[in-house]
Amino acid sequence: MEQSLSFYKVFYEVAKAGNISRAAKVLFISQPAISKSIVKLEEQLGVRLFVRNSRGVSLTAEGELLFEHVKEAFETIGRGEDEIRMFREFNMGHLRIGSSTTLCKFLLIPYLREYLKEYPHMKISIHNQDSMRTMKELEDHKLDVGAVVLPSIKNGIRFLRIMDVEDVFVCTPEYLKNLKLREGEDCSVLEKANLMLLDRENITRKHVDEYFREQGIVPRSMLEISTMDLLIDFAKIGLGVSAVIKEFVLSELKEGTLIQVPLKMPVKKRYAGFAYLESNKNEALRTFLDSAG
Repeated sequence: MEQSLSFYKVFYEVAKAGNISRAAKVLFISQPAISKSIVKLEEQLGVRLFVRNSRGVSLTAEGELLFEHVKEAFETIGRGEDEIRMFREFNMGHLRIGSSTTLCKFLLIPYLREYLKEYPHMKISIHNQDSMRTMKELEDHKLDVGAVVLPSIKNGIRFLRIMDVEDVFVCTPEYLKNLKLREGEDCSVLEKANLMLLDRENITRKHVDEYFREQGIVPRSMLEISTMDLLIDFAKIGLGVSAVIKEFVLSELKEGTLIQVPLKMPVKKRYAGFAYLESNKNEALRTFLDSAG
């Protein structure tokens, strides 16, 4: 195969140049060596690839067919070489990141801001999606890194822990006051309130559901919302009680726009950070992890 690859390289350059002498100059080999390589490749394939004409050579029908495939292969190799050169000279690699909207806002963007100061030429692709899909695409090698909140780590996945996070339940002071007027001062808020949660496939929702089972809490009314940003917004207009990550509503809690619902037993803390495959050798990933670490 190694010998055949050199034959294909000769074929590619001769087909592009349409002339053996010009191809010889590009390849820095003699014309007889080129002619010999072409003959050997034709013998291997059992077809004629070139015919001579007054200006040099032209492709046969079989040669045209082969050239389309060989051209694509060598152009791909050329792009790869260009990307390596760009990375070497400008640290211009490609980093594919998966993140939910909320984690992108509170976790990823602050790190990217600093990272891009050091690597301004880096190509960044952001896949906006939930953490379950991010973890799946990490395992399938479709992403390099994921901004996620995890209760545990899967085999083969490494995790750079950035911050601890706490799941809490929040609402406006007015909503809690009115709920207790209706249901009684000692009512179970999480069972009586209009409880707003992420959808059932979300990792955070699974963690909250586990807490409900452990504490024997059976909510009466639940509204499923697609993103945590919307959970926060709906809680702020007094629609109900939202299950959110406390670290993402610190400003609202400080201002008093939202209040934290008191719990007899707090939800077990988790941690947020960057997940990646241990086997991933992407140099861009290494620079990102070094910057985040």
